[in-house]
Amino acid sequence: MATGTALVAGAAGIIGDAVMHELGSNGWKVRGLSRRRLSAYPSLQADLTDAEATAAAMRDAADTTHLFYAALAPDPDLATEASRNAAMLGNLLDGLEAAGAPLQRVIIYQGFKIYGIHLGAKVPTPARESDPPHMPPNLYMAQEAALRERAARSRWDYVALRPDVVVGDIWGNPMNIALVVGAFAEISRALGIPLRFPGSDKAFGQLVQFTDSRLLARASRWAAVTERAGGEAFNVTNGDIFRWERMWTDVARHLGLETASPVPLTLVRHMADKGPLWQTLAERHGLGQSDLARLVGWGFGDFIFHTETDVISDVNKIYEYGFTERMSSTTSLLNAIDSLKRQKILP
Repeated sequence: MATGTALVAGAAGIIGDAVMHELGSNGWKVRGLSRRRLSAYPSLQADLTDAEATAAAMRDAADTTHLFYAALAPDPDLATEASRNAAMLGNLLDGLEAAGAPLQRVIIYQGFKIYGIHLGAKVPTPARESDPPHMPPNLYMAQEAALRERAARSRWDYVALRPDVVVGDIWGNPMNIALVVGAFAEISRALGIPLRFPGSDKAFGQLVQFTDSRLLARASRWAAVTERAGGEAFNVTNGDIFRWERMWTDVARHLGLETASPVPLTLVRHMADKGPLWQTLAERHGLGQSDLARLVGWGFGDFIFHTETDVISDVNKIYEYGFTERMSSTTSLLNAIDSLKRQKILP
């Protein structure tokens, strides 16, 4: 398969890290971009909200042929979030253009939020790429509108990939469900209590899905070099669906924990006093991060565990275009938790 020179924006995140490893192990020249310097691959540092700093950094990325854009700056105000993230992408594209980069394709990532799940909507499922948009603001809609306008007057095109809950084995990203589940399980173990699902009974029984970070990275490489994918959007998930009532039992069995009926919690509030306990676990097990607040995004867990509607993507389109990989979501989650344990991020 063809290769190129990749710039991965948001390289320290759960998607960016996986994309960096996938491309680097398949003959690509890879360069990461983040607000902090990376150690595994060559990297550039820039705050994408700063146009001048971004342009300066792009002078060292003048050979970029493919941009993989996984950067994200969330904000509780949707209008602020949309305008900020669209501006960040614009600053980066302006910088690459000023540097004379021979850009061929941009790969951008859009979550299920593109379908309005964050608004409390009962999204028609399985969600299709052709579904009509909802009322903005929405950061993904704002970014894609900017991409569409720029691509129309440029030599490059773009592909939008739409994963759902991304499962990976890195820390430092608040939207990592493996860390939420793994840390909650180990805190339950330390307290000598069963592993109880911390969401609602209804959410416990809904049909939901995952996207493994490595599968997404392979889809990203495919999207970068598949000519007919240009200008298209593709849902990307593991290809299976599950209910937490089954997954929760699988996790507990794998970790050697007992289960009991769900007890709905607001994790942001309920886990706020668990910092000292985690500090003790970190010292006992030699963990790399002893600050629980910096390790786990409990708010992300609250959103996932209280989603009371089915969340299912139709992945037929990407299969029809040629990317046909699938994997077990149970395997994906358990492998990520095991990897976090081997890395001494979880006990």
